[in-house]
Amino acid sequence: MDIYGFYKGNEFNAYEYMGAHTSKNGTLFRTYAPNASKVSVIGDFSSWDDIPMKPAADGNFYELTVDEALEGMRYKYRIYDKNGNFIDHCDPYGYSMELRPGTCSVIRSLKNYRFGDSKWMNRRTDCKDKPMNIYEVHLGSWRKETDDPGKWYNYAEIADPLISYVREYGYNFIEIMPLNEHPCDESWGYQSTGFFAPTSRYGTPAQLMEFVDKCHRSNIGVIVDFIPVHFAVDHYGLTEYDGTHLYEYPSDDIGYNEWGSRNFMHSKGEVRSFIQSAANYWLTVYHFDGLRMDAVRNMIYWNGDENRGENKCAIEFLRSMNTGLKARHPSAIISAEDSSAYPKVTAPVSEGGLGFDYKWDMGWMHDTLDFFRSSPIFRSGLYNKLTFSMLYFYNERFIMPLSHDEVVHGKASVAQKMHGDYEDKFPQARVLYMYMTAHPGKKLNFMGNEFAQLREWDEKRQQDWDMLRYPVHDSFRRYIRELNMIYLKYNALHYDYDPTNFMWDDCNSSERCVYALRRKSRDGDILTVLNLSDWYQPDYTVKIGSNFRVRLLLDSDCQLYSGRTPEGKTSFRPHDDMITMDIPPYSGFMFLLAQDKQKM
Repeated sequence: MDIYGFYKGNEFNAYEYMGAHTSKNGTLFRTYAPNASKVSVIGDFSSWDDIPMKPAADGNFYELTVDEALEGMRYKYRIYDKNGNFIDHCDPYGYSMELRPGTCSVIRSLKNYRFGDSKWMNRRTDCKDKPMNIYEVHLGSWRKETDDPGKWYNYAEIADPLISYVREYGYNFIEIMPLNEHPCDESWGYQSTGFFAPTSRYGTPAQLMEFVDKCHRSNIGVIVDFIPVHFAVDHYGLTEYDGTHLYEYPSDDIGYNEWGSRNFMHSKGEVRSFIQSAANYWLTVYHFDGLRMDAVRNMIYWNGDENRGENKCAIEFLRSMNTGLKARHPSAIISAEDSSAYPKVTAPVSEGGLGFDYKWDMGWMHDTLDFFRSSPIFRSGLYNKLTFSMLYFYNERFIMPLSHDEVVHGKASVAQKMHGDYEDKFPQARVLYMYMTAHPGKKLNFMGNEFAQLREWDEKRQQDWDMLRYPVHDSFRRYIRELNMIYLKYNALHYDYDPTNFMWDDCNSSERCVYALRRKSRDGDILTVLNLSDWYQPDYTVKIGSNFRVRLLLDSDCQLYSGRTPEGKTSFRPHDDMITMDIPPYSGFMFLLAQDKQKM
């Protein structure tokens, strides 16, 4: 490791120097504690008695090789402050930790698994002009082995059923909520104590490597959530690591955030090197295809509050980290979960941007869900909530998310949010997802949404798979599958960030609450017509232009999907340069428009 680069915040491989490294001669331990009076390593190999470590490098690092320290053994660093008091800490750069409530690091080699995904890695892209349909998963509650909330499938065990499922239902990426070690199940991984340690809830580092490898060999990309903003308050973790505020701010005013966790001090070079080394570690060691950076707003503005001004050091760090990650992993996907209106989040750093590949479109998500919550009698007045997103869409490269955050803490599941009685929720949810598929932007859907789960997500329970015994839920999943397959198949739906790819055929029928939007390509256009009113509308006409042949791809009201229209009985009449159709309440239609020379 370049020690000077570490202090300057330029290091991306600090994990190769720091932490616990196995060899034929035992294990070499190394940690950074510049303000400690002394440091010892303790563990299973020492009966938890102190083994003093030696100052290394410039004296701010401590290291020691222990012959008896073997893979699988637990350890901690006992760090003494200037007053002689000590706290036992897990290893900030440790590759593994024991299962909570245990708090020890565990010695693990990263050389116990050999990847077989070279074909995938060599042709991987960041999908700017390709389909990206993301299935977001909390790995511990997708499926569970038993009803015991403390029992889970391990990474290797869950790989085959999860891969089979996402392939069958038309997803080509899995996004996994944080896998870094964390003490509290309810934090879902967002309150981390082990930034380099895959959570032991689901097994070992080698098993996680096997999971990613299997996904790649099945042509499924894998993105993982990453938290560059904050860390858990637990004192066995990073908090006051060497007896001082080594990683965090000394002032509580900016040192804590709205989640009660400690904010990283991004102005310090060693903190920057720590975070970006962790980001690089997940991409390099585990072959993840991308990182979804959590809570970026809280880095752009002090504690996410625009009124407190920009955190210029954190902004500069984001630019530097993203530049370094893309230089090392050009085809990796770096996306920002950012609820701010800060400009150029996805613009290149060379053009004054933050250098992300994508940004979650939180505005689209809120506007869309607010619209569908509303009573149909008010929707004419809210009509532009569903058109507003296209006024700013080309400012960034957006992902359209219906994520875990929208199905917890009293917000209700996506299907449950739909206005009206039980019977009205399903047709509206079907139209919502057709609108989402037709709208420009990559797609993200949280597990359970695809079969209209009505219960809010709970990390302690698996998804309500028994709901698929009911035809309305099983047919909803079938409908989502058809939408996903259309999305993956048709090029018109992939060129999201080319302004010539999108047009409104009708965004002025506010009284009728009908929309028509088109995605264009040389291979044919995709026309989507949506009726979001609760009344039947005969003889609705939309102009499509001359010389188009028309084929219906999907009718959300079809009886196949628990709608009202018998299969094959959809009423639409192409003539001249237009389509006339009879539109049932809460329904949507997706058409392929092709010229004579194009294939239908």
